[in-house]
Formats: sequence, structure tokens, C-alpha cells
Amino acid sequence: MVDVTSELIADPRTYADPATYHDVFAKLRADEPVRWTEPEGYRPFWTVSRYQDVVEIEKQPKLFINAPRTALRTIEQEEDIRKVTGSTQASHTLIQMDDPEHRKFRQLTQSWFMPQQLEKLHDQMDQLAGTFVDRLETYGGSCDFARDVAVWFPLRAIMLILGVPEEDEPLMLRLTQQHFAGSDPSVNGGKKVDAGSAAKEVFAYFSELTAKRRLDPRDDIVSLLADAQVDGQTISDFDRNSYYFVLALAGHDTTSSSISGLLQALMDHPEELAKLKADPTLLDSAVDEGIRWTSPVKHFFRTAVEDYDIGGSTIKAGDSVMVCYPSANFDDAAFDDPHSFRVDRKPNRHIAFGFGIHQCLGQHMAKMEMRSLFGQIVERLDWIESAGDPQWLEANFVGGLKSLPIRYQMKTLLTS
Repeated sequence: MVDVTSELIADPRTYADPATYHDVFAKLRADEPVRWTEPEGYRPFWTVSRYQDVVEIEKQPKLFINAPRTALRTIEQEEDIRKVTGSTQASHTLIQMDDPEHRKFRQLTQSWFMPQQLEKLHDQMDQLAGTFVDRLETYGGSCDFARDVAVWFPLRAIMLILGVPEEDEPLMLRLTQQHFAGSDPSVNGGKKVDAGSAAKEVFAYFSELTAKRRLDPRDDIVSLLADAQVDGQTISDFDRNSYYFVLALAGHDTTSSSISGLLQALMDHPEELAKLKADPTLLDSAVDEGIRWTSPVKHFFRTAVEDYDIGGSTIKAGDSVMVCYPSANFDDAAFDDPHSFRVDRKPNRHIAFGFGIHQCLGQHMAKMEMRSLFGQIVERLDWIESAGDPQWLEANFVGGLKSLPIRYQMKTLLTS
């Protein structure tokens, strides 16, 4: 007999339909907060849906480790990756690492993503955001915000830090979509593209760029990592390229989803948009609420190293555990009226960036980008509204809106 709930948890189409997602996971939180899940074509795992349980697991990285399984993939997809990399992982990044390795590799770039360092980029980020809001002037009052603005602005921002030329951004965007949303028919024209192939192409690109930076170093992360060392040894080409891989792909895709999700929420809740327009000091809390509302990273996997009792179930040593961030962020035991979008929500202890030692390295940069962009959107647009049905990527790991048609009017600048 088919386990319908297990199939819904794994099915990428569930994540392209917010109403279905929230219905499925609300029932899980109420009835089976820690659920043994056996979808057809996947290796089994525990689904953890409540906020308190997700946080409890994330607080204990020695008991629940990242390796060897980090994301939900079919057995076939895992085997496709194995053919390319020799393991079920397409790369070896911070996402796959545990301490002490994780701490040592994170420290290589952590200073780049701290608020003090990012403050140096504040003016540059505002200027970049301005160029994208300027583009709205050229679109004649309507565009697909997800496709025309949201995917490109954070992509340019992270590529500036990495040192990737602007002309190579379409390549990075294509490879990101293939890696995270290869199951979505719109991404690859119906063709099967596995995550391992996308990673292989990214690795080849960054190997070439690294060689160039060794000859001509610049103030960017590719130059920083070109000859980086851990424990006195130069990191391997695979580890270096994996680092670029997670920064280049995950560094913009999640922010893109949050940007589109925040704009959609503001359009769907015009009273909250009006509140933000009337009081721009709410921008910080509005950005956090948009990130909670969207929760682009749908899950990560952990592996139990010993038996552990949680949520009325016993997770056995060696079992896979899927911690579900969007479900946790809409848990009414953790948030007051979580299905209400509030630009002034406080406190807002969302875990869209994860929790604990594996919390997202780029969270401060993501928020800075969103503040820069929405600060100008709120200031420069007279009004904005939906111009058609939004569409979400069919992706059960990382995803968000792939289409957000909008209509708007720019404010007229008065001159004397």
C-alpha cells in the first residue's frame, strides 16, 4: 500500500504549492511530529516538523552529524552523483562537513561575511540595488519580478565578492537551477539533468578562474581560496571548488527566493506594505519576516550517531533525519499566529538560516542585500500589485518563486 503522506513529504510538487505544504506539515506537527518516512524510490528517514524538535536536534551537532546524507534525493539521483564524484554527494562543502573540519573550513571566509566587513560594501550594495530598481523604469510598468529582478540582483552581489565576471552570471544561474531544481520541468526543458553534472561544470569553471587568480590576485574570495591552507596543508582542488560551489550557488539562490517571497507577501498584504511605507524603520523586521515567510531551504538531513528519544519516537543510530525549516517557522507553538504576515513581527526567532554551528554563513549578507533592494522599492514605487498567478519551483530542497508577474508605478520626481 502506498504511504500517501510519505509521498507528499518527498514530492517536489508539494513544495510548489504552499497550501498543500502547510496542510501536510500542520497535520504532521499535530499528529506525527517525528515521523518514519518511506517514500517510494528514496532511502527512508525521519521527518521532524516541530520547531522545538528541529532546534533540539540542531543544538547537538555531535549527536546529529551532517555526513553522509545532507539532502533528500532519490536513490537514482544518488547513484547518478556517485558516478561523477565517487560518493552520494555532489561536492564537499560546509554543508557536508562536521567539526572540527567544518570549523576550520568555515574560518577561511567567515570574516568576509561578518557585519563589520559587509559594512564596507554598504554603499556598493545600495548602488547595485539602485541599478535594478532603475530597470523597473525601463519595463513599462510591468514585469516578472522573480525572473527579471530577484534572480539577478543577489547573483551579481555574490559574484562581486567571489570575483566572477558579470558576463558569466547566466552560466551560474543555469547551473544553480539545474542543481537545486532539476526536477522542475521548466528548468531543463523537460530533460533530465542530475546534480552531479551541474557540480562538475561548476568545478571546471572555478578551476580555470583559480588559475587566473594565482597569476593575477585580486580582492575577492577566489583569490583568497586559491592557495588557502587548513592545518598547514593547501586544501585540495575538490574542497576548494566545493567551497566556490556552495558560495556561488547557494549564496544567491536562497536570497533570490526570499526577495520574491517578501514582495509577494507585501502585495498580498497591502496593509503591511502601507505600514512599511509609512515607517521605513520597520525594514529590518520586514526582511526577517519575509525570510521566515519564504524559508527557501526546505530541509537539511542529519544522521544520528546514537539512539535518541525525541517527540515520542526513538531515532536509532545511523538513521537519517530530515529537519524541516518551513514547517518549524510556521509552528504555532513557536510563533504567534504564524500564518499572519507582519512586517513588525517581534520577536521573530525564525530558523530559515538554520540553527547552531551550521547556521548560514551568508545570513548577514542576504539581509543586507534585501534591505538595500526593498529600501529603494518602498521609496521609489508609488504602488505595486500582482499581475498574474505566481508559480513556485518544484524543488524539495531549496526553492521558491520562479514567476511573479507584477504591475507598478514609479514615483514621479518633482523638479523645480
